[in-house]
Amino acid sequence: MCSLGFARSLGFALIPLATCCIVANVLLFFPDGQMDFVKDNHLTKYVWFFMGIGGGGIAMFIPAVTFLCMGKCANSCITESCAMCGSVLAALIGLVGSGYCFFISAVALLNGPFCFTSLGWTSPFESDGPKYLFTRESWSECIQPVHIVEWNVTLLSIMLGLSTLEFLICVIQIVSGLVNAVCRPCCYKQEYSLNA
Repeated sequence: MCSLGFARSLGFALIPLATCCIVANVLLFFPDGQMDFVKDNHLTKYVWFFMGIGGGGIAMFIPAVTFLCMGKCANSCITESCAMCGSVLAALIGLVGSGYCFFISAVALLNGPFCFTSLGWTSPFESDGPKYLFTRESWSECIQPVHIVEWNVTLLSIMLGLSTLEFLICVIQIVSGLVNAVCRPCCYKQEYSLNA
């Protein structure tokens, strides 16, 4: 039963992480807290990949709910091993979702924001790669939205961190689930006879 409790605690941990990923992705749609930029489609293309909403958010609710419902599944399944195999499959979905969120967030962070510059609406740091992250003086190239570089860097970094934690939680559950399903660890109370 301890493996079920452990899985439930991992499920509880995934819920706030997934919720924060969704919030961070939604905030990317409203730079400087304004709706004008989304109406005029003056957003970076990576926002439309929904990495925090879909990958780090909704996709992560599948393993979270699965981990939380493990006790009920173990009672209705033939064995706890069957329930743990189901949790491994759900954790694999979580790996894909968190990996997608991490990858798209990293690419968006490396390419920089889409903003209005002296040359018009463009992604001024796209060709520079991550260099712009270390040269804060260059951030003034973006005239509108105000503080768009800080906005994007902060929210994308948050999604990178959250998706990393989600990924690690899913890896932990995969290892735990496989060990429990295959090896049947000594979480069960077993009576051992000392008579040889």
